[in-house]
Amino acid sequence: MKKLWDKGYELNSVVESFTVGNDVVLDQALIPYDCRASIAHARMLGKIGLLTAEEVEKLTGALETIIQLHRQEKFTIRPEQEDCHTAIESFLTEKLGKLGMKIHTGRSRNDQVLTALRLFYKDQLTVCDKQVEALIKSISAFTEKEGATVFPGYTHMRKAMPSSIALWGRAFIDSMEDNRKLLRLALELIDQSPLGTGAGYGVPLELDREYTAKELGFARVQENPVYVQNSRGKLEITILHALSQVMLDLNRIASDLILFSMPEFGFFELPDEFCTGSSIMPQKKNPDVLELLRARYHVIIALESQVKTQVSNLISGYNRDIQLTKEPVMKGFDITRAGLEVAELLFRHLVVNRERCEEALTDDLLATERVYALVRQGVPFREAYQRIAKEY
Repeated sequence: MKKLWDKGYELNSVVESFTVGNDVVLDQALIPYDCRASIAHARMLGKIGLLTAEEVEKLTGALETIIQLHRQEKFTIRPEQEDCHTAIESFLTEKLGKLGMKIHTGRSRNDQVLTALRLFYKDQLTVCDKQVEALIKSISAFTEKEGATVFPGYTHMRKAMPSSIALWGRAFIDSMEDNRKLLRLALELIDQSPLGTGAGYGVPLELDREYTAKELGFARVQENPVYVQNSRGKLEITILHALSQVMLDLNRIASDLILFSMPEFGFFELPDEFCTGSSIMPQKKNPDVLELLRARYHVIIALESQVKTQVSNLISGYNRDIQLTKEPVMKGFDITRAGLEVAELLFRHLVVNRERCEEALTDDLLATERVYALVRQGVPFREAYQRIAKEY
């Protein structure tokens, strides 16, 4: 099996396995995106006269076939093919002969990979944004139903002042709205086409980069070819940071619910179908789903840290180290989407124990209110504070 970079010699099998890594598995997700980019590229080559109309039609037809085979789970990437890009070009060459060899004209695997990833990232960010929106609606419905219920607010893990379900829930709504801004910022930065920059120093052809950018739905062309390569990792960090902020909120929601659903508090109750049991203690109903939701935030920040360290100290231009930034981002999307799905479901079924909330409203929660009652009577704040403090 010839590589895209074939030089006429066989690569050592151990080295081959080491350099390919698990791209064969990861790249299954990129197949339709690489095909879309290749279709746009083929049309552009036709537009500038490097392919005939008939050749463009044959290439785009074969690429559409690959997309269909992928949907049917019938398009596979063999280990010796290294990645989806080689598998796709091999398919084209097998079906179309020398015409299949023309698809790589004006491209490097560097900008080819980047284009497929950018398209994949755009879709994933859009899905996450929609899931955050769905979670906001779920929390809003929950607060509309239970918002009037009052329960203690805490500072330093001690009772502080009265709070409410509405105040608690809306805090996460506001934060999730900010998270949507971060996701959209990441999307805005990603939304620039790298196609046509080759290996990082341009291509000695008059390519129509504006055409391919428009064909692929990018907002603009990423102009500087060196920065195209330097932005790999940098933009992945931006994505993972946005995802980490979403997961931070899910972490805090989980932490609150673990605490407040304890029998000792009892403010919230998890439905039985959300709880697991103990293999030895028959009375146990455990909030495993919340504990895992809490823990997965730490996985996301570890992935962000992984990418940050992988891309530091690299000289400008492409370095193979960057290959290792793909998997952390893919994992990050999977973890965040699963977490958002669970959280949205949770708020649709979460139960508030109004009686336990009311029982927890002890007199000390009103201490600050009593201070300000004296202030309204003309007592200086510090004097009023001291008067009330003596009672506790």
